[in-house]
Amino acid sequence: MSPQTGNMQHAFLPQLLLLVLLSLLQAWRGCCHPQCLDYKPPFQPQQPLVFCKEYSKFGCCDLEKDEEISMRFYTIMGNFDHSGYVTCGKYIRSILCQECSPYAAHLYDAEDANTPMRVLPGLCGDYCYNYWHQCRYTLSLLLEDLGSPQQFANLTATIEEDRRKFCDFLELKDKQYCYPNVLTNAELNANLGFVREDPKGCLELCLQEVANGLRNPVAMIHADDGTHRFFVAEQLGYVWVYLANGSRIDRPFLNLTQAVLTSPWAGDERGFLCIALHPRFTMVRKAYVYYSVSVKKQERIRISEFTLLPHDDNQLDHSSERTILEVVEPASNHNGGQLLFGHDGYLYIFIGDGGRAGDPFGKFGNSQNKSTLLGKVLRVDVENNDDGAPYSIPSDNPFVWEKEARPEIYAYGVRNMWRCSIDRGDPVTGRDRGRMFCGDVGQNKYEEVDLIVKGGNYGWRAKEGFSCYDRKLCQNSSLDDILPIFAYPHKLGKSVTGGYIYRGCQMPNLNGLYIFGDFMSGRLMSLRENFTTGEWQYNEICMGTDQTCRFPKLINSYYKYIISFAEDEAGELYFLATAAPSATARAGVIYKIVDPSRRASPGKCTVKPSPVKIKGKLIHFHPKEEFVINKKPTTTPVPTTTTRKTTTTTKTPQRRKPIIIIKPPMPTRKTIRKATLPPPTTETTRKTTPPPTTTTRKTTLQTTRKTTRKTPPPTTPPIKATTKQTTSATTIKPTTVPTTVLMATTPATSTLTGYRTTIMTAAFSRIAQSPIVTTPPTKRNGRPLHYPTTSQPLAPQPSPSTTSLKRPQLALTSARSPERAGAFTTPRPPYWSQKPTASGYKPQRPSINTTLLKSQEEKLRVGEKLEIAGEGNQVYKRPRGQGRGRSRMRGGRLRAGSVRLVSADGLSDRGRVEIFIRGEWGTVCDDLFTTKAGTVVCRQLGFTTALVVMKRAVLGEADESVKILLDDVECEGGEWSLLECKRSRVGKHNCSHGEDVGVICG
Repeated sequence: MSPQTGNMQHAFLPQLLLLVLLSLLQAWRGCCHPQCLDYKPPFQPQQPLVFCKEYSKFGCCDLEKDEEISMRFYTIMGNFDHSGYVTCGKYIRSILCQECSPYAAHLYDAEDANTPMRVLPGLCGDYCYNYWHQCRYTLSLLLEDLGSPQQFANLTATIEEDRRKFCDFLELKDKQYCYPNVLTNAELNANLGFVREDPKGCLELCLQEVANGLRNPVAMIHADDGTHRFFVAEQLGYVWVYLANGSRIDRPFLNLTQAVLTSPWAGDERGFLCIALHPRFTMVRKAYVYYSVSVKKQERIRISEFTLLPHDDNQLDHSSERTILEVVEPASNHNGGQLLFGHDGYLYIFIGDGGRAGDPFGKFGNSQNKSTLLGKVLRVDVENNDDGAPYSIPSDNPFVWEKEARPEIYAYGVRNMWRCSIDRGDPVTGRDRGRMFCGDVGQNKYEEVDLIVKGGNYGWRAKEGFSCYDRKLCQNSSLDDILPIFAYPHKLGKSVTGGYIYRGCQMPNLNGLYIFGDFMSGRLMSLRENFTTGEWQYNEICMGTDQTCRFPKLINSYYKYIISFAEDEAGELYFLATAAPSATARAGVIYKIVDPSRRASPGKCTVKPSPVKIKGKLIHFHPKEEFVINKKPTTTPVPTTTTRKTTTTTKTPQRRKPIIIIKPPMPTRKTIRKATLPPPTTETTRKTTPPPTTTTRKTTLQTTRKTTRKTPPPTTPPIKATTKQTTSATTIKPTTVPTTVLMATTPATSTLTGYRTTIMTAAFSRIAQSPIVTTPPTKRNGRPLHYPTTSQPLAPQPSPSTTSLKRPQLALTSARSPERAGAFTTPRPPYWSQKPTASGYKPQRPSINTTLLKSQEEKLRVGEKLEIAGEGNQVYKRPRGQGRGRSRMRGGRLRAGSVRLVSADGLSDRGRVEIFIRGEWGTVCDDLFTTKAGTVVCRQLGFTTALVVMKRAVLGEADESVKILLDDVECEGGEWSLLECKRSRVGKHNCSHGEDVGVICG
């Protein structure tokens, strides 16, 4: 090696090391993020917490949840005398309060839906050792309080005496995020609750797709009438009404496509450019529009007034158009295009300088010439204009008395202002209310953001941004121009799109932040005012990483061409962008801006939209972008415990005998039982090594993430599976609570260790040893659990369920009494209280046989999709209602939307869903079909609710002669028929009969 080569390598080594360290830092930063157990960001409670005080400023609990945890704590501590209370109270309190931690989702292992959620938060190793050393026997009380005391009794008896097993169960191996290290980690808590920034200072935000398929959406406004609907204008000349639930009315609010002058050319600035509703729209019922028009081959800007139809609040009367103002355009560009009403009630009109380059019109250009309306901000009064002139001049307009100046002018010296907004003011103090911000597109060097004031001269064409453009005009002492609050060079972008000051409720971190963008570069940017210096601090906005945006319905990418910004009635911010800047390309999307680092406290931002009378049909919204939460992970390794190999051996007349592996008995606590399950006829082994070659049937379950976009709500998500002959890959969406369907056979031994293995092994052991009885799930409300004071056993079910829960809940007879204390095989410390707490008998809900039919069970064994209502997969039947075949009748004929359940076994409460439309019966695809949609079906048939939604034709597949009538059905649960739900058009689908949906009603 030559000296030169060695020197180059030594010089390059520090740079390489720095790059490696930065990449590792970025990977570490992206491994976890603040998140609550409801899959939402943490918040600051409206009232300080009383019990879990350390999370009063930022966490996942409000006062109601804090009181619930407090009640649970005092219920558990009722089992201790004073010394036990002093010794163990601090551990019990700390563990219970971790539900309030801003990192609760990570402590409970709830960030990754591919793994079971922990029953208790993950502890650090040292803390776990101290807890085991002083208060190991309190573990059973913590688990008992979750509602399954006797099942966890076996578990705690096994691990309480073994510190290694005890901490394998409770310890979280991530030393950065385990409790209590997560509280003392300086880097984790330095900016906790603030907008996340990347190493370069870029603010990391996320997006939610709100609308798509639009043709150059140029404007979005709201009516401020309590309906929370919004109006979206397309450059082509259409204006559409969107309801608060995202649906669009099929009839346009306005259609000016025959009058609007535009073209399909990419970048054409002409067209329908803006719309504004009268500030008292519910009473005045007028709208104002700004569009390009050709009159006798002369291009003009036209501002017109329209009136609503008398009996339709969602459509303008096209015959009511009245021209307010027309301005001749000397060129096809620089058309301006902003209308808005100020807080003073006047209409503001923003017009460009007339086009071409450098404002070459006249001695000083149009913008500095106050005798023309081009290059100006106008202010006019359109009140009480029905019987007179279309508008009047406000008496305090700045140039009313100036000779040769147009009285409409409010400000001048602008080039081509594109998108302006008015600040609502601070939501608490009202400070800065009424300020007007505009983005003014530059010539060839700078883009600028201006704060518009009455009579202001904004410098064009003398200046471009802060620099001189026309040096002669720039040096004129009488220029007296107002400088922009911010200007940026063309290396950042070449066409500014003005935005809004955020004043909404849902994202308190963004309050006071001015968010804007650039049409050409696609860059999102922000400004925040320093009230001490008056300067505006710039921060770029970038999309958060997959981990940062890993919340339901969020995405972290958008189309490049940012056309406009908007705010809804509640003050939340949006921007409109497109993938192809053509007036005829259906590539436009509306995005809602979301801060994933902090949300408002629950209930603070509740909105109840006023009802809207609809004439016409609703077109339901279906997002096209893939949610971040559905993306396949690229940085997190697949857990090694997610692959289960199961070998089922049956007796056959072959020479080689089947291999049978029997699990040794597990230490148990004394339990009285009346009957047990009959011995299994088959043996199921769970191993980590391939089984010997025998006549066996192998089923391998491998857990992966699903990359499809269609995600049901996180409360009752389905588990999707793809099926092959020998293996099946079970795909679990990131917001789901995975449910494992097993056969009730004797589980084999496993060499796996750790939390999940410990808890699941105990659950499997209990399934094999005892009858399975379903009981109501116990809520975490802190109240003492009441059990019968007698030890009378429950009768086993004739056909027990074979489902295993993520948080196993097997309820057997138990009493918190001296007899119960004596039933434990593990000796108790002296401070353990033998005194029973006050309790009373609570009648238990009758258990229900949830065993599936044989044909259904066979499908479930190979990983078919199953969605179960309620917590885990406990199913409770209600009294049966009407059976199959009873549908709504009208005059002796079936009504459109009637449903029936088709079952091969003739059962009236379950079967394949078929709907009657257009004189024939057809099936419904399972895409997006949840228990809410199932409830709509069951209520039509006289039942109360849908207990189970069965997908992948588990309840039967229709033959090819039956049509598929509905797909992508999304219901709220209150509709009378599936036809009222969000759905695709009748007969339009992208599925087969292998995806016929079925329900079980109750």
